[in-house]
Amino acid sequence: MAGNKSLKAAVRAKEDEFYTQLTDIEKEMRYYKKHFKDKVVFCNCDDPFESNFFKYFVLNFNRLGLKKLIATCYVSSPIANTQLSLFDITGTEEDKQNKAYKAVITKVYDKSGDGGIDMFDVAELFKSGENELTELDGDGDFRSAECLALLDESDVVVTNPPFSLFREYVSTLLEHNKHFIIIGSQNAITYKEFFPLLMQNKVWLGYGNGDMSFKVPEYFEPRETRFWVDDDGQKWRSLGNIAWFTNLDIRKRHEEMILVKRYDSSKYPNYDNYEAIEVSKTADIPCDFPGVMGVPITFMYKYNPEQFDIIGLVNGKDYLAGIKTTRNYKDFQETRQNGTKTGSGGGKINGNPVLKGKPKSGNYFVLNDEVVHSTYARIFIRNKHPEEVKK
Repeated sequence: MAGNKSLKAAVRAKEDEFYTQLTDIEKEMRYYKKHFKDKVVFCNCDDPFESNFFKYFVLNFNRLGLKKLIATCYVSSPIANTQLSLFDITGTEEDKQNKAYKAVITKVYDKSGDGGIDMFDVAELFKSGENELTELDGDGDFRSAECLALLDESDVVVTNPPFSLFREYVSTLLEHNKHFIIIGSQNAITYKEFFPLLMQNKVWLGYGNGDMSFKVPEYFEPRETRFWVDDDGQKWRSLGNIAWFTNLDIRKRHEEMILVKRYDSSKYPNYDNYEAIEVSKTADIPCDFPGVMGVPITFMYKYNPEQFDIIGLVNGKDYLAGIKTTRNYKDFQETRQNGTKTGSGGGKINGNPVLKGKPKSGNYFVLNDEVVHSTYARIFIRNKHPEEVKK
């Protein structure tokens, strides 16, 4: 069993090797400048040899007014040396690839005297001992005792953590009362361990969400879509459901969503198994509806806690905030769009909100000529200040 567990861990680690572009980091960090002054920033999933998070903060150390920058990595970075040429500091390339490192930056200046600051100056400051680059005792796992001690020393954590460990990673940050700006999958919104944090306004979404492209290691298997190799032979993978998550206060979460639609019962159907109306697009939220509305999870990109209450989330059979939408559909017959029967009962739609009528696409269910279909995951919300209906 132990060997199998290790194998699975290795597979997950390979799937987690997504390296964020510097431009994506720059676009997001511009909104948080005030949060970095006189602070200790910790990039605890970031090889100082390779990470663009480390590169961003070390090159902007003075502009941001950082007190200290710390970066640690898990042993054996799979991306070839592209950011820092530090082999002459730490040993051979083979040595570097089998060790985990800690970089501690307390000063950044034009060490070479050429009139600017670049990664060469950073390397020279390591060589002179003015900044610290040392080997970690362990493997650099963010859950290790030495990395947790560094976490306690920090003020703000900024990184792209392993997606497969996202739940545990966020839990660790909150247990240690840390502010953070991290990248994750949009799907995290629906995690039963994570959604309550959004609902309780302990975490919220940042600015840059949606498509993002990442460098991936040489061993990454090609895919039919969202994968390519550039002219230099570097493999890339893009994902369309990336989100930034933070618990630092930002202007975006206080911006009121402009609502222009008005409630019309013919345009906003009621669910068959929960007392709420369906709003399939965030832009279509009616300004004057006082009741509960089911909206897509992308609503969280626009969520303002001063404007809306979140009642809960329904995603399949994961019920949060006590919401139950299950109705017994076992007697319904699942039917394809072409009218043929699939041979399945209605178990697939137990749990999600259900609407009467045939969907534009996908399977649906029929019982005695009554047609119903399930929606995707829905967040249930209520407008705190609905406009009064004009008479």
